[in-house]
Amino acid sequence: MPPGKELNKPDSLHEAEAVSPDDLAPDPPTVSTSSLDALQSAEQRGVLNIVDSLRQCGLDGIVSLPQLVVCGDQSSGKSSVLEAITEIPFPRKENLCTRFATEIVLRRAALSSIATKIVPDESRPQIERLALENFKLSITDFNELPSLIDSATKAMGIGSDDSPGIQRAFAKDVLSIEISGPDRPQLTLVDLPGLIHSENKSQTREDVELVTELVSQYISNPRTIILPIISAKNDYANQIILQRARDADPEGTRTLGIITKPDDLHPDSENEAAFIDLANNKDIFFKLGWHVLKNRGFKERDHTFAERNRSETKFLSSGKWSTLSRDCVSIEPLRVRLSGLLFKHIRRELPKLRKDINEKLEETAKGLGQLGERRSTAADAKQYLMRLSMSFYETTRASIGGNYESDYFSKVENILHSAATLNTRRLRAMIQYLNTEFAMEMRKRGHKYRFIGYSMAWETGKGSTDDDVVAEGEDFEDGHDVESEYEDDENPRTLEKKQALAWVMRTLIRTRGRQLSGNFNPLLIGELFWEQSERWGSLAREHVQRVTSLCTNFVHDLLSELCPEDICLRLRVPHVEDSLKKRLEESEIELSKIVKDMKRYPMTYNDTYTNSVQEARSERSMNQINQIVDSAKTSRDLHDDDGFFKEKITQFDPKKIQQAFQQRLNQDMDCHSCSDALDCLCSFYDVALKLFTDNITAQVIERHLIEGLEEVFSPMVVARWDSDNEILGVASEPTGVSRQREFLERRMKMLEQGKVVFGSVLRRVDG
Repeated sequence: MPPGKELNKPDSLHEAEAVSPDDLAPDPPTVSTSSLDALQSAEQRGVLNIVDSLRQCGLDGIVSLPQLVVCGDQSSGKSSVLEAITEIPFPRKENLCTRFATEIVLRRAALSSIATKIVPDESRPQIERLALENFKLSITDFNELPSLIDSATKAMGIGSDDSPGIQRAFAKDVLSIEISGPDRPQLTLVDLPGLIHSENKSQTREDVELVTELVSQYISNPRTIILPIISAKNDYANQIILQRARDADPEGTRTLGIITKPDDLHPDSENEAAFIDLANNKDIFFKLGWHVLKNRGFKERDHTFAERNRSETKFLSSGKWSTLSRDCVSIEPLRVRLSGLLFKHIRRELPKLRKDINEKLEETAKGLGQLGERRSTAADAKQYLMRLSMSFYETTRASIGGNYESDYFSKVENILHSAATLNTRRLRAMIQYLNTEFAMEMRKRGHKYRFIGYSMAWETGKGSTDDDVVAEGEDFEDGHDVESEYEDDENPRTLEKKQALAWVMRTLIRTRGRQLSGNFNPLLIGELFWEQSERWGSLAREHVQRVTSLCTNFVHDLLSELCPEDICLRLRVPHVEDSLKKRLEESEIELSKIVKDMKRYPMTYNDTYTNSVQEARSERSMNQINQIVDSAKTSRDLHDDDGFFKEKITQFDPKKIQQAFQQRLNQDMDCHSCSDALDCLCSFYDVALKLFTDNITAQVIERHLIEGLEEVFSPMVVARWDSDNEILGVASEPTGVSRQREFLERRMKMLEQGKVVFGSVLRRVDG
């Protein structure tokens, strides 16, 4: 320190004010570590200045920034390694020392200073976090560092080994020590608590788990260079930091192993040979390799850094340690290695870092957008709700109309399922899909019976073939009992021709009135149709429920997209939910009317029905004629005079044709009635099915569930809220939201500043 110039010390170690720059001499010896210049060249300092500038913007709490992390088992020599690298005299004890993460932030600045703060763990209660955030100390001499760390330890609620009354032994809080000076590199190093092998009286199982979690959290960061410290005093196979490091960095691309305490090994012993193989990267392989350091022993605890370095060089230049490459031993080569590694690592991470900043900016801007403008008065709240409801109205109208041009519709899942949120956004497309599925279900499963031999155009889309038409006159009285064969309630029961006619016959008998033989009661078609279509109501209700769920999911998703969660919940209950419930009730009333109409006596003026009946009867008559003609047909071969085949002659016997017609006239008239009734049923069912399907989609789905969905939350709805209490009850800004807004605004400011700094510094480096 220059004569006549002395640093002013704070009155108390807990003094929160930083030391004034006027009170600081340029880099006094008490805070000078000139050998740290070996860590960076001018170009490397330029690259690292990007990270340092981002950290000054406060971005280290938002995006992961490159850093060096010193970690290892307890008593492995971590703090001594960190001390040797930075030449900062950390307090060292024989017993447990590192109780929390210590972040050393080195900054190049015109004036020298040492400032400290505690970054509290986010899981702490708010009162504790505020108290720890107020812990800000400034020191002027490294000799005050032990006292500072003790104060930080007490502030975190950590007891010493001789304080059994205090249960907390470790903390997830971070002590940040920022050291600035003209000879400082821009660099961040972190010393972590040592991994604990087992619990004891002063270290509980919870402590073991806490330290393990803390170490894993740091070393799993892909922008962290891991420096696992391996003590030669113990078998390295038993030091759990090795496995942790390999789990976090399987390829070994960002891990540089450091061996300490080699002087504790007996010369020429097997243990010494094993550690030399380890240092040569022959046992546990890291792409970055290994390095050997000799820390100060207990007897050398008062040695200066220069004396420490000379002692280390002398030891590692003797015995088998002299066979190792000079680039992989001693502290000075380690600084050079770290300099190159850190430079390459940061260069590689810069594009990803820029991408992370842009993504965080977009995420933060979206969060602020969802919070909307400040809503301190009823007028502000109503204006906010008006804009919000207009966005809801326009987006819903676009979705119903199938106009998917806005960003809200930009992403779509490949699967067609109404439960998929992104598909739900394209409401018209999903309605069309569900309506098509409903129509298909009605054709496939709407009918109770499937008749073999009769036209079922609703199921196949075609009429029956000639081979399938049921011939009259066949005995169907011995058909199997229809009810006993039904096992599957989902799919229609298949009835052979005898079973189908037996079913009609039983219904005919139940409905018979004063009709003459061969005629059937007009009510017969109604009863047959009601039984055949008894599933229509349940299938329609299932479809209405699916569409209702789709509309509800759409409304909920859109509200979640447009407004913050608290307002979304207050809008949904009761305002939006009541409106959706009313729409569902109205759709169910309409559905009940349509189902009730279906129970009325069958009536249609659709010529498709009469044409279909006539075609079925004509087809059956033609089949009968063909059968009669075939029965009277005889064929013989005609030969010439030489006995060779000449041609086949077909002849028809008029008597046989007459007899066949006579037999047809004498057949059971009830059989004729049943066949005729079945033709009428199939024709009417096809017409009624199409009408019912169209009525459900048009009068229930469109009229009550889709049409006017935008009115669930529209500007007209907001305009009807005259009471200030009602408006504030929906859109007022809670205290938590105000704090969230302030947090996001601060974060946005830091990210924007970081983006500007990132770009300007990067241009200087590239230039």
